[in-house]
Amino acid sequence: MRGEPGVAILLAVVASTVVVHAQTATSSPTTAGVNVTMATTSQSTVRSTAGTSQPPSNTGGTGGVKIDFETDYEVEYAGYDGWYNNRAHPEWGIADSPLTRRLPSHYQDGTYEPSGWDRPNPRTLSELTMKGVTGMGSFRNRSALLTFFGQQVVEEVLDAQRPGCPREYFNIQIPKGDPEYDPDSRGGREIPLLRSRYDMRITGFSPNFPRQQLNEITAFLDGGLMYGVTKAWADALRLLSSDRPGRLASCTDQGVPGCVNDMYPAYNTIGLPMANPPPPREHYLKSSRRFFKLGNPRGNENAFLLTFGVFWFRWHNYLADQIAAKNSGWSDERVFNEARKWVIATHQKIVLYDWLPDFLGENRKPADYKGYSSAIHPGVTHVFQSAAMRWGHTIVPPGVYRRSRVKPDGTCDWRNTTYYTSPHTSGQYFHGVRTCNSYWNSVEPHEEGFKAEDVAPFDGMAEFLLGMSSQVTEREDNIITEDLRGRVFGPLEFSRRDLMAINIQRGRDHGLPDYNTARVEYGLPPRKTFYDVNPWLFNGTYVEHGPELLDNITTFATANNWTTDKCDIWVCGLLETTEAGPGELFGAVIKDQFERIRDGDRFWYENDKNGLFTKGEIEQINNITLFDIIKSISNITDADMQSNPFIATDSPCFQPKQLSQFDMEPCTPDTVDKTVDFKRETFDYFTGSEASYILTFMALAVFIIGCVAVLIYMARDRQKKEAVERNKKRKATSKQSKDGATIFLATEYVGKKEGERSVQVKLGTGKEIKVLNDRGKLLRTIDLRNHNQLVLYVEADKHRTLMAIHVPKEYDLILNFDYTEDRDNALMQVEDFLGTVEVGRRRQEMKSSDLMKAIVTKADRQKQLEKFFRIIFAQAGASGFKEQNGDDVHSGFFNKAFKEEKAREDISTYNSKDAKDVLTCELTRAEFAESLSMKPDSLFVEQMFNLVDKDGSGYINFREFLDVIVIFAKGNPDEKAKLMFDMYDVDGDGKLSREEFKTMLKSMMDMVNTEVEQSQLDMLVDSMMEQGGVRDREQMTQQDFINILGEHKQALSNAALNLGGLPTEKLKSQARRVSEANVLTPGEATRHQTVLNRARKTIIRAYQPPEERNGAASNRPSQRVGQGLKVDTLKDKKYTTNPVMKNFNALKRYIQNYRLHIFWLTLYTLVTIGIFAERAYYYSVEREHAGLRRIAGYGVTVTRGAASGMMWAFSIILVTMCRNTITHMRETFLHLYIPFDSAITLHKIIAMTGLFFTVMHCIGHAINFYHISTQTADDLTCLFRDYFHYSNELPKFHYWCFATTTGMTGVLLVLVIAIMYVFATQYARRYVFKAFWLTHNLYPILYILTIVHGSGNLVQEPFFYYFFLGPVILFTLDKLVSISRKKVEIPVVKAEHLPSNVTMLKFKRPTNFDYKSGQWVRIASAALGDNEYHPFTLTSAPHEDTLSLHIRSVGPWTNNLRKVYDPAKIQPDFGYPKVFVDGPYGEGHQDWYKFPVAILIGGGIGVTPFAAILKDIVQKSAQGAKFNCKKVYFLWVTRTQKQFEWLTDIIREVEEKDKNDLVSVHIFITQFYQKFDLRTTMLYICERHFQRISGRSLFTGLNSITHFGRPNFESFFDTLQDEHPEVSTFGVFSCGPPPMTYTADKACGAMNRVDGASFIHHFENF
Repeated sequence: MRGEPGVAILLAVVASTVVVHAQTATSSPTTAGVNVTMATTSQSTVRSTAGTSQPPSNTGGTGGVKIDFETDYEVEYAGYDGWYNNRAHPEWGIADSPLTRRLPSHYQDGTYEPSGWDRPNPRTLSELTMKGVTGMGSFRNRSALLTFFGQQVVEEVLDAQRPGCPREYFNIQIPKGDPEYDPDSRGGREIPLLRSRYDMRITGFSPNFPRQQLNEITAFLDGGLMYGVTKAWADALRLLSSDRPGRLASCTDQGVPGCVNDMYPAYNTIGLPMANPPPPREHYLKSSRRFFKLGNPRGNENAFLLTFGVFWFRWHNYLADQIAAKNSGWSDERVFNEARKWVIATHQKIVLYDWLPDFLGENRKPADYKGYSSAIHPGVTHVFQSAAMRWGHTIVPPGVYRRSRVKPDGTCDWRNTTYYTSPHTSGQYFHGVRTCNSYWNSVEPHEEGFKAEDVAPFDGMAEFLLGMSSQVTEREDNIITEDLRGRVFGPLEFSRRDLMAINIQRGRDHGLPDYNTARVEYGLPPRKTFYDVNPWLFNGTYVEHGPELLDNITTFATANNWTTDKCDIWVCGLLETTEAGPGELFGAVIKDQFERIRDGDRFWYENDKNGLFTKGEIEQINNITLFDIIKSISNITDADMQSNPFIATDSPCFQPKQLSQFDMEPCTPDTVDKTVDFKRETFDYFTGSEASYILTFMALAVFIIGCVAVLIYMARDRQKKEAVERNKKRKATSKQSKDGATIFLATEYVGKKEGERSVQVKLGTGKEIKVLNDRGKLLRTIDLRNHNQLVLYVEADKHRTLMAIHVPKEYDLILNFDYTEDRDNALMQVEDFLGTVEVGRRRQEMKSSDLMKAIVTKADRQKQLEKFFRIIFAQAGASGFKEQNGDDVHSGFFNKAFKEEKAREDISTYNSKDAKDVLTCELTRAEFAESLSMKPDSLFVEQMFNLVDKDGSGYINFREFLDVIVIFAKGNPDEKAKLMFDMYDVDGDGKLSREEFKTMLKSMMDMVNTEVEQSQLDMLVDSMMEQGGVRDREQMTQQDFINILGEHKQALSNAALNLGGLPTEKLKSQARRVSEANVLTPGEATRHQTVLNRARKTIIRAYQPPEERNGAASNRPSQRVGQGLKVDTLKDKKYTTNPVMKNFNALKRYIQNYRLHIFWLTLYTLVTIGIFAERAYYYSVEREHAGLRRIAGYGVTVTRGAASGMMWAFSIILVTMCRNTITHMRETFLHLYIPFDSAITLHKIIAMTGLFFTVMHCIGHAINFYHISTQTADDLTCLFRDYFHYSNELPKFHYWCFATTTGMTGVLLVLVIAIMYVFATQYARRYVFKAFWLTHNLYPILYILTIVHGSGNLVQEPFFYYFFLGPVILFTLDKLVSISRKKVEIPVVKAEHLPSNVTMLKFKRPTNFDYKSGQWVRIASAALGDNEYHPFTLTSAPHEDTLSLHIRSVGPWTNNLRKVYDPAKIQPDFGYPKVFVDGPYGEGHQDWYKFPVAILIGGGIGVTPFAAILKDIVQKSAQGAKFNCKKVYFLWVTRTQKQFEWLTDIIREVEEKDKNDLVSVHIFITQFYQKFDLRTTMLYICERHFQRISGRSLFTGLNSITHFGRPNFESFFDTLQDEHPEVSTFGVFSCGPPPMTYTADKACGAMNRVDGASFIHHFENF
């Protein structure tokens, strides 16, 4: 009878009592002739104590059983879980063991797929064969007490209701148009049903071991109903008191008001996991603490079953008191076990010998007991569980009477329902407690006796026993009360289910065969027709509806090919029912089962060999009846109840009438006032999760955005603070500059995208306004000499802090101030100044919006200039360039490029307004200088501007600028030389004096911030004039000037007026297209060989020493560069023009150069993919039918795979952080196989992999948690068994997210990762390095949270340690090495402030500090915090006794460092603050010596590693050390030679000590965009002249060659291949700003695209 997941009443339900619809008190004769007084429904009625059952006394009723306890010796008590009951087979009959099969399994696939695939729909069969009107009494006057006693018997031996894990839904399809479940004929609805839990260890895998469902309690009658199946559960029920030994705890012991004399068990205040489905009456979950503590977890299912739970509770305490009284010296434990032994024994006797015969009917008494047999298996069979014992459902009444004891007048009071028991009936009350509404509201009818107000106290248990004993149960037939067939409880999403359909489906779930197969297996003949099943039922003699039922069955069977061979055991077995009780099949199954339970139980009370009882005690037990016990535990007497409570015939107070469903309160959701169409209620489990779900993910998104906002705020705040600091310094000084000019501070508005910038506005001196940045650098000059009047726009509304100076032909100066006062003061100063310089001014006040429309911003001006320059080039190309033959073919190539540009950019493409704007646009001197990337006050700019400004207007118009562009583009060397001559022929007499020539050279040197001594300049001029044959003249003509240029004149053929300062990349790309047009095809190469020769000569001139270029003898060894650089020894190269081959060569060379990187990256990628795929496959295929997989679909696949990917990434990343280990390992042979120098790059790649998987994991869980939040609480308990929640709690999204270890740590992990990644961006490292440092050190928290996150066991066992242990041990050891070093304070012996904001620190070299040139360290200053470390490359060489660093101030920490180590502020007595050093650490630059030819490229502060390398080279070379490197080329790329002048001293030292000519140094002054520029060509000529006469550079004083312009790395590398034809691999090492290292890398890539040597590039960016 043990029911379904919700059907605890399954058979237990076997007893819903019938209630009489009584509005008033009535009196009616009973069939026994006894007058019974019906109790009024009035709540104020005062009941006579004579007729009311009072709470029992501690000693029980006057007729209580007195037992003579004879055993006072130790015995073996029966266990709780059934183990070792059978010593030969200790697992037989135990708790949580498989049900046994008396019938062959009939699974569809022979293994686990349910049977019944060829049978009709269960709900259809329920409607067809079991529907009918209740209210017909039992043929044998069986009582309702027999029915519900049967339920507690089932609860004692059988519990197979718990569904399996993972959940398998086996829902019942609801036929379309079903009157109760589909009244709107929508269709597609289902009754939810979960398949039973089964033995997953060995069953369900093959037909040899088909699925076997589990019985979660023992199969024995061993007290599991009263005490539970574990010792722990039993102990939770006990009082555990030496004062009252052996007793079960009561609500009296808990001090519950009204609960006196130990009436009821203790309440479940400790939260025992009692079954607690939602009561369908209220349709919401209630706390299980409202229940009484019982041994049966489902004992509180309904009030009638609970009655027997209370019954056995009282019987135990009754016995315990008697035993304790007789044996005062016994312990609490022994008294409890003795009482338990007697309770079990009396229960066994009553079930087998009193209840079972009345339940089965005549001639079905169990056989006589012949003793215990270990060969008999007591296990419960499937057919007993799923069909036979459910026969009791047919006799379950729709409700149960409650009555008082018999009053003196021979009548009884029949208790009505009250507001306490039926609060939903709107004040209308009924006889009896309705079965369907008492589900999981079982406590209220019992509590009413001691808790309800205005109700006299009564014993609820006694009244139920009296009522059930007097009530005739439902008739033995095929009809099932609606309380079970359609109104049994269900889950929240389907509150009322059809238990009969569930019975059928459960049999199929368990693989039961058909009806006839079962009969044959039990030795019964099969039935061929449905009439043969039970002629007694169908002939109409005893059951009126029998013939109609047979007709309906026959009609349905014919239409659906349904026969008895396809009939479910439950359906046809129920149809066998007769007046005697269960039919042949069910009777045989039930009798067999109970006999095996008895005969296979070693602890059966009649087994005199187990020593439990003496023969005298066994005889006493056989004489104890249920009625005896009732009298012992209540005030009921012989006059109140018949001696056999299982048969109602002899009741002294027989029922007033047979209860039917029409006499009682309706089953909800129907009410007394309204009948609803749908007989069940639904529920959305996501309800209550909507807000938390949305808000959580919104909060995470907002948090990430907030992190970004905080980062930006911190960066800008730092910038503002720096600006404020600078402003304070400026404001602290006088507002008058040294030259008397007035200065005020403001914020300039540049444009919408460009925003604002802090500026200083300088009025004067002279007739000009200068705009400087906050560091004093000139940004703009407004020349007022060409303006008669300026308009001053003033904001007249809003903040009144804005003003603009409108400058015709230029862009306006828009200034914003903090306060109106500041603006007004500045406005007055501007007006006063304009008046002083005699420039008119007009103030115009306007609205803010009108002002913003009227102004011309710098961005607007830039757009106009862009069009101006674009059309200039297009027009120049269209009008001025003609392709020429001979040497001067460049004009042809220019023409070709410009014609292409002309096709794209033509003035005709613009509308008339834009065209007019371009043609009327005029350049100011400042804009002209900006286009040349020069200062406006440069002499060169002044001279060139005056030359181009032919009309002397002070502006250059479209035509004037076009003319000069055409000249530079198409002119030959002589024409360009004449242009230069005319620029400096100030008086225009056609002659250039010696001083004017010097002025020309000085102006060009000034362009690149170069200075030379006067003596050197005189020497240079004399040399050049001597070469031109005019040494003795004071003036030279234009021809003399051309003669002075001599052989260098050809360099002017390449010279152009490059506009490096043009505003957009588009113009730069135009220049690149022009450059690309100069590339000759193989055919053109022959035709224009002189051009190629000239180009090649130019390259070689640029990079070879002067003595070799000019063929002059040199005092230095001839191998300095080699003869290969000479033009006449150049070899022709074969370049493929096939693009496919180019790409193939590039790929081949790339793989060759980066084979180790490719291998390890590929290996890492494959391992990562494999780790992801393993988990994804496991949850997609191997766990395809697991619960979480079924709920979340492939979401769990993604999240588990991503989780493993995260664990792998965040673990292996620690290896890349083991700096000491990497530095050590790269010095071993392993560096041949592992690219240790790429550790940082790999660190970033792994970090991005981790981030990718983190995002994937989060998105997956966003989907998964949604699915999880839509599942039932029971399903989730199955899936997540380690996560406890009370049965009345529905875990919502916020529970999983914030109330579980896994969820909360997951949220914290996302927050930590968001912080770490946001502050790890380049922007953060640049502007808020300290924040980056602090947040990046959150990694210990990250790992702790990850470990805790996995320890929650939410989805799987944690295995993070598989990935984590190895890396973390290595990292910890590596970190200990660093910590041991970082704690040593090292004194600074010297600090020096060098130009370009460089600070040099020299400190003592720690003991055992061994390093190589090119390595780096991390330092912290004691004055700036000993925990903030920053990396810097060592500039000292390994042979030096001290360590030195050159640190450029570019951030807050380095700026503070410069302040702290300021030699001018250090007091001699205290010295410099000490530093902490961590390192050294290796990098790629230290491998320079491994290549036969090493090319070192340093830019900006990136020269620091090469400083150490150069010094190391010199030292090793002087010592005669041997190493692989035969030649080193050092290229120093700097804006001016004044930057990092400290490096000049190192280079000079290298030149002095480099006796073997190992190092060749080239210095590039990158003032201009292109090398061949009119402005720098003369500097090349001067440099070559001076080197020829002095052997050193005119500008640096070094022997090294100085170049002007950016290096052409590709050309340089190409030349090196000719110089070193035997070298197959060149090592290129660059360090500096990203654009430079990128260009070098691009050049290496270009060289690797063609056949020849490989160029392997190692670079670092600063």
